[in-house]
Amino acid sequence: MNGADLMAGRLKKEGVEIIPAFPHSDIIDSGAKLGIRPLIVRQERHALHIADGYARTTAGRKIACSTVQYGPGSENAIGALAQCYADNVPVLHMPGGYQLADQGIKPNFNAARNTQLIAKWSEMVYQTERIPQMMQNAFAQMRNGRPGPVMLEVPIDLFTAEVDAGLLDSYKPQHRSPPQANTQDIARLVDYLLEADCPVIIAGQGVLYAQASAELLELAELTNTPVLSTLNGKSCFPEDHPLYLGCAGGARPDAVNRYLEKGDVYVGLGTSFTCSDYITPFPCKNKTFVQLTNWEGDISKDYSVDFAAIGDARLTIAAMIEDVKSRLGEDGRKDGGQLRADIAELQAAFLLKWMPLLTSDKKPINPYRVIHDLVQVVDRRKTCLTHDAGSPRDQITPFYQAIVPHGYMGWGKTTQLGMGMGLMQGAKLARPDWDCINIMGDAAIGMVGMDFETAVRCEIGTTTIVLKNSLMGGYSKYHPAAAEKYNIQDLGGDYSAMARAFGGHGERVEQPEDIKPALERALAKNHEGIPALVEVITREELCMARDLPAGV
Repeated sequence: MNGADLMAGRLKKEGVEIIPAFPHSDIIDSGAKLGIRPLIVRQERHALHIADGYARTTAGRKIACSTVQYGPGSENAIGALAQCYADNVPVLHMPGGYQLADQGIKPNFNAARNTQLIAKWSEMVYQTERIPQMMQNAFAQMRNGRPGPVMLEVPIDLFTAEVDAGLLDSYKPQHRSPPQANTQDIARLVDYLLEADCPVIIAGQGVLYAQASAELLELAELTNTPVLSTLNGKSCFPEDHPLYLGCAGGARPDAVNRYLEKGDVYVGLGTSFTCSDYITPFPCKNKTFVQLTNWEGDISKDYSVDFAAIGDARLTIAAMIEDVKSRLGEDGRKDGGQLRADIAELQAAFLLKWMPLLTSDKKPINPYRVIHDLVQVVDRRKTCLTHDAGSPRDQITPFYQAIVPHGYMGWGKTTQLGMGMGLMQGAKLARPDWDCINIMGDAAIGMVGMDFETAVRCEIGTTTIVLKNSLMGGYSKYHPAAAEKYNIQDLGGDYSAMARAFGGHGERVEQPEDIKPALERALAKNHEGIPALVEVITREELCMARDLPAGV
């Protein structure tokens, strides 16, 4: 047995089923011997994007291990590791490293040292005897506390070094031990919620990782409190529910703006209250911020928090429910009719305002029409959808209602173009009976288009919708001279032909009435294990839901 065999044996004991990788690492073959499926991608960062989507879809309960070649392979993967760190995603990354004798020699790349600021934990193993302990520590950190990527760099001579087979038997799989807020803090959270004139629950992705959606729903109904989700938390609350306001992304429904203005107490559950260009800014004047998080570093990070509690979202919200029932009775508050009517009126008016774009018959096709038709095609109880960075994100989040947890995969504390394709490939591997769809633009597919072939080769049946306007949308205003003189905003390509050339299903849509049939054909191919790409010829649409739609 060598070091790679020892590591693969530990991955097997921890329940790891897939290893996204490129192009070489001894763990690939050692894992394959044990039935751990290797997935060879076309670029290193895509391996981590697959692991990322896999972890998000399973709420971190199942982990994928990515691995890449030492040196330049590890360098190429860094961007995806940074994305996992920004969005708090628990993935295990185990790249190769230069052999021990070459450590500390310039310009040899040391991943452990260079990724300290973009990983929850990043170390190198220097002795085969330390492999079991360091892997136990890595899994313990992934399963506990604030989620995040962990990285263990392995010098290539440790992969091949002979080890004592007894080291495999000594390994102890790690479990999740969620923190519980104390009774006094739970009571204070309930005090704020019940005593506010207009409380608003701001639900984050901590609700998804804690698998606390049912508890959040019960608390909201029991207290008749409106709920909005963060971008990363989108889908943690059923978005067709009468208490749901919308997703507080860069673009958002009017109900979000209205209740952020109207609310006096923001009760953040499972959220870091992070500020970002891609997240709705929260007004601070005459507002009280209350926060439940599992990491002390979130508290008063971007907003001044009046009260915070440390605890797991599921355990803490469940305890809050019991506290509310002890005060108000089993039925809770019964006076929520007017609140629900007000939210319904806001939502109806917002949708009516946007219907001319959502149902537009104009050509080139309006991207909002694609979203509107997509909702009518998919079964949202068994669909996971994500956007890519840029316009697709802001066009989709206000109008696609996710009705089950993980029915939408929101991300964006940093926004790497092309990430959506890998996320949905990971989601499909985690939930093969679901439809997994990513929507991207010309620039995004330009980053990762070759990895459509990965889905073909590995029989990962996802659908990619490319909103093709042949532009980097919205960038001309930043570079007017360069755009006018050198057309830097123009992009090109026949993406549906590319998909067919790779062996997948590809078709181009130019007529609005053809959107639904094309999507139905794509999903049918997915059910055969064939990835599909639907290239929709669209117009550049700069109107986003942060403002009134132009001309409506």
